[in-house]
Amino acid sequence: MAQAVIQNLPLFVRLSGRPVILLGEGEAADAKRRLLDRAGADVVGEAATAALAIVAIDDEDEALAAVARLKARGILVNAVDRSALCDFTLPAIVDRAPVLIAIGTSGVSAGLAAALRQRLEALIPADLGKLALALQAARGTLRKRWPDMGERRRALATAMGAGGMLDPLSPTHDVDAWLAPTAKLSAKRDVAITLVLLSDDPEDLTLRQARALASADRVYHGADVPAAILDRARADAARLCAAMPANPGTGLSVEVEMAR
Repeated sequence: MAQAVIQNLPLFVRLSGRPVILLGEGEAADAKRRLLDRAGADVVGEAATAALAIVAIDDEDEALAAVARLKARGILVNAVDRSALCDFTLPAIVDRAPVLIAIGTSGVSAGLAAALRQRLEALIPADLGKLALALQAARGTLRKRWPDMGERRRALATAMGAGGMLDPLSPTHDVDAWLAPTAKLSAKRDVAITLVLLSDDPEDLTLRQARALASADRVYHGADVPAAILDRARADAARLCAAMPANPGTGLSVEVEMAR
């Protein structure tokens, strides 16, 4: 099965005090200006020096000419309603500062991104940002409790799992209670699980297999396992090509090492 190509790498760009060119008038331009103002950007005109630009011009010829001029200067451009011309897109945002959840469709469907944002708004607790700030404040305590980074990450994964003391989707979080000396804390142990693959199509993964890949710290795989399946693992999970036991069905199998 051919691997889908991801055309965009999601990034969070710090724009506070930095110039961003905005061209155009009307509702679309006003909406982009509000986003830029919210991010603290310095909204400037075309003549200014900037790394990013947004073109929200209705007239097609005028918009194309503006995009061409800006790109000729090496400026990354977002052209509103013209996804083929965009060097970057602006996602729909769920704001739980400092936690930001961005939803993008590579400019294909702003309506879909908006619908997903609305659904997530109802699921994500309003005070999730407080959990992030509390964890930041507790970094010193966390390092003392678990000096090893791997153990620390696993302890956090345990606490923030479904039903855990710091479950991000829970309406309440108490980091101090979690780290209290009397609290029973544990970092999950590493276990290895062999996944026998049904096919080379990632859509054929069972729910258990998909969850195991998403939770894995290390993935051992044969050379013939498609990248599309390995991509279901975390981006920071180690991928190690190794001899794997034969699978009588497809011949494909993967071993994942994870905390449990």
